[in-house]
Amino acid sequence: MRDTLSNLVFRLLVGIAMALPYRARVRFFGWVVAHLIGPIAGYGRRVRTNLALIHPEMSPREVRGLTRAVCDNIGRTLIETYSGAEFKRRAAASPTRGEGFAAVEAAQRSGRAVVFVSGHFGNYDVLRSWLGARGQAVGALYRPFPNMHFDAHYRAAIAAISDPIFPRGRRGLAEMLQHVRQGGMVGMLIDQHKESGAVLRFLGHPAKTATSAAEMAIKYDALLLPFYGVRQPDGLSFELVIEGPIPPGTPEEMTQALNDSLERQVRAHIGQWFWITRRWRVGAR
Repeated sequence: MRDTLSNLVFRLLVGIAMALPYRARVRFFGWVVAHLIGPIAGYGRRVRTNLALIHPEMSPREVRGLTRAVCDNIGRTLIETYSGAEFKRRAAASPTRGEGFAAVEAAQRSGRAVVFVSGHFGNYDVLRSWLGARGQAVGALYRPFPNMHFDAHYRAAIAAISDPIFPRGRRGLAEMLQHVRQGGMVGMLIDQHKESGAVLRFLGHPAKTATSAAEMAIKYDALLLPFYGVRQPDGLSFELVIEGPIPPGTPEEMTQALNDSLERQVRAHIGQWFWITRRWRVGAR
């Protein structure tokens, strides 16, 4: 019953937002998450806990401002996902930066697979929209939500941006590996706690991190590329960044390089990372 009711409320808010013009819709849903959903879901508490660990020097005023910025970005990202074609058109027009674009073109010409890796930062679906508009499909690995009502329409929304979609689990993993073996491109996010992951560093503290993206790149001779959809100051447009390939090494070395890459982006755009994640759970944490 709780799942049903929470899903109904969310769908109502999405319905109201979708009735608005795109610009107003994105701003409205950023406000909704910052002022309604975020406080109810406890997002502010999680952001404050993480900032106390990573940036204990921040004043209460700075923490409050950053908490609002983080929740606003999460809300904007959510409604952009549900905006389908309108979001795809805007994302496809994003300016680009980084050495990785030439590497992607070369990989596609030779039939070599590409594993894109990012975090819950900015809007990570900009990459799939940008490449999809150019006829290059990027599959995505995603974690199904426990609320099956929410998961059904969320999965449909992300699939509308680009296919294929691989839900975490045995079947989804098998389908993703087959896609990579055939020279396809996939996108993964690695900034969530993974109990069986390697203890690496992120933002100066130990964090268990899945090494599966690096392991897959090694096994199938795929390019491993960090990417970011960086939200611009207007709150509506993006810059797509694809950095150069991660050099070959051990899975731990390559994954640490991915963590370091994401850390640089978070430090440069601190309000765009989803600080609500329970990222650090090593030892006393």
